[in-house]
Amino acid sequence: MMEEKNNAQREPQPTPAEEGASQQAPGSAGPASGAEETQNEGAYFKDLFLRKAAELENYKKRVQQESSLLTRFANEDLLQSVLPVVDDLERSLKSGKEHEDLASFSRGIELIYQKLLKVLETQGVKPFESLGKEFDVAYHDALLQVPRADVPPHRVVEVVEPGYMYHDRVLRHAKVIVSAEAPAPDNGEEASDSHQTHNQRKEW
Repeated sequence: MMEEKNNAQREPQPTPAEEGASQQAPGSAGPASGAEETQNEGAYFKDLFLRKAAELENYKKRVQQESSLLTRFANEDLLQSVLPVVDDLERSLKSGKEHEDLASFSRGIELIYQKLLKVLETQGVKPFESLGKEFDVAYHDALLQVPRADVPPHRVVEVVEPGYMYHDRVLRHAKVIVSAEAPAPDNGEEASDSHQTHNQRKEW
């Protein structure tokens, strides 16, 4: 028994510094591993962000390319509809050179004109009536005003170029000539006319 007590007393006791070091070891390992984990997460999210940004950029380029193609070939159907009218015009011009029947040639041109109007109508393009209508800046461009005593002022008396609607929107304004108020006759002229009429009555 005495020997065991002596051996226990002889075993070296840890110093306070060693005890502090042993107590700090587990704590010091924890923050190091947490920082490493945070760094890994940061790298992961950075890589994810870069990949998503690249995908978005590719998507934008693809949409721009598709939009460019749509804009470039938007009128393809309309042009295909117009080509038969061009063919008819070519045939009519060729026939007009070979024959001198102007009446027949004129009828052919009229048929082509009506065909072209139908093509435009299928695309939503229609001419609108202007002659006799009151002048409206939303639909008409006035080229000239002419005094007219037989027509109220600001009325379309002649259509130089017809206007067209595209669905419910004005595609082209009509170029028109508009009536203006006729000037009142000069008083001197009225008196002269009245005096002349009075003299004629006297002669009768």
